[in-house]
Amino acid sequence: MNNLISLRTGIISIFTLCTTAAFAGLSQPEIASIQDNTTVNNTDYKYKDQRPAKAERLFTSKAIENEIIRVKKLLKNPKLAWMFENCFPNTLDTTVRYRKTDGKDDTVVYTGDIHAMWLRDSGAQVWPYVQLSNTDPELKAMLAGVIRRQFKCIIIDPYANAFLDPYDPNPDHQWQSDLTDMKPELHERKWEIDSLCYPLRLAYHYWKTTGDASIFDNEWIAAIENILKTFKEQQRKENLGPYKFQRETARASDTVMNDGWGNPVKPVGLIASTFRPSDDATIYQFLIPSNFFAVTSLRKASEILAEVNKNKPLADECTALANEVEAALKKYATVEHPEFGTIYAFEIDGYGSVNLMDDANVPSLLAMPYLGDINVDDAIYQNTRKFVWSENNPYFFKGTAGEGIGGPHVSHVSLNMIWPMSIMMKAFTSQDDEEIKTCIKMLMDTDAGTGFMHESFYKDDATKFTREWFAWQNTLFGELILKLVNEGKTDLLNDIQ
Repeated sequence: MNNLISLRTGIISIFTLCTTAAFAGLSQPEIASIQDNTTVNNTDYKYKDQRPAKAERLFTSKAIENEIIRVKKLLKNPKLAWMFENCFPNTLDTTVRYRKTDGKDDTVVYTGDIHAMWLRDSGAQVWPYVQLSNTDPELKAMLAGVIRRQFKCIIIDPYANAFLDPYDPNPDHQWQSDLTDMKPELHERKWEIDSLCYPLRLAYHYWKTTGDASIFDNEWIAAIENILKTFKEQQRKENLGPYKFQRETARASDTVMNDGWGNPVKPVGLIASTFRPSDDATIYQFLIPSNFFAVTSLRKASEILAEVNKNKPLADECTALANEVEAALKKYATVEHPEFGTIYAFEIDGYGSVNLMDDANVPSLLAMPYLGDINVDDAIYQNTRKFVWSENNPYFFKGTAGEGIGGPHVSHVSLNMIWPMSIMMKAFTSQDDEEIKTCIKMLMDTDAGTGFMHESFYKDDATKFTREWFAWQNTLFGELILKLVNEGKTDLLNDIQ
């Protein structure tokens, strides 16, 4: 880690942060990045290679390196080319721990500055590499290892969102005191629907791209059975289910009311999610974008079970649950807005209460077409898109540095923190070239001179940011640029000044 940080901006030392900051319940890099408020000297760091030295990179893929060379040759803007080279391989360079376990591929993927593997983050971090896996056997093996590790995690505990590396000599057990059924293998146990969807999305994509069905063995069956069981428990038709969570903290969004059960929901067929993809507690537990994600993920699982495993009963069970959740979404997920017309709510409780907002973390309302959960031309989605990218969304912020969506997760630092992820999702889901150019330009202008994305930045000053090392956002930026290049939009990118 020291070598990586020395190659980065020199803004802060993560090791110093971890040992000196003393704010209970808060991520130390999040706090100090803002409080130090150090301005990066763009002259000193202009287009200097920010990747670790080759010998210090955790995983190297020939296919990825060749793709970086190809894309850089096409990009005329030197800063954009530099940022792509820094960001796209960041997950491989700094977070991947590949090994063999019992003769099978096994890969732990850290989220960056936190030494733990989130099911969501890890699935998203390696996602854009799958498209290149057929030309690189080592990359393909690493990806198979991520999927197998995710299945192992789901078998350990389907309610957990983040897991420890079993080979880490100094595991981060800071949340073992949480009032829930913690296990020694867990980093954190926040129940989030998307934690069980991202592994299905990744496994399906890997299978469809490579044709490799070897990952769908007995552990896969055990994992999908756990996913089905958990989703049905959290429909809460007969009781509250086995999961509850509380934490001793000063942050309301880090714990759960009503003795850890959360606000009541009326069983209408939707799945309750105690936490959001941001790891913040939901207000109303029927989180709409995550329920949409569950529908498409269950259908992917059903196809795998039917075609690979020839397990029709389990495939039919997945399809039936997907159909039930989809029907409930059609009935309960929309609301009439006085300005935007029919839009999707962010959260509901089944009793009539709705939360109208959007959060930057994916799944979000804005990102639903990116995940393939809804058609981008859907009229209700387009109304919703206008709503979430407006001041009618309480977590939309606009300032002199940029505009975009934030969320409560970093609001302990400032309410006006914009997540680059939201700007990327606007670009991913845009059908307007000028809008895409504006988003890319904003992302380039808010890197604080580091050549990397950050978790969030202050709306009026991008040098005030949280988390200088957040691999998901970095790799996502690379994914976006690669997508635009592959779609023939290189001229659009080269027009950016």
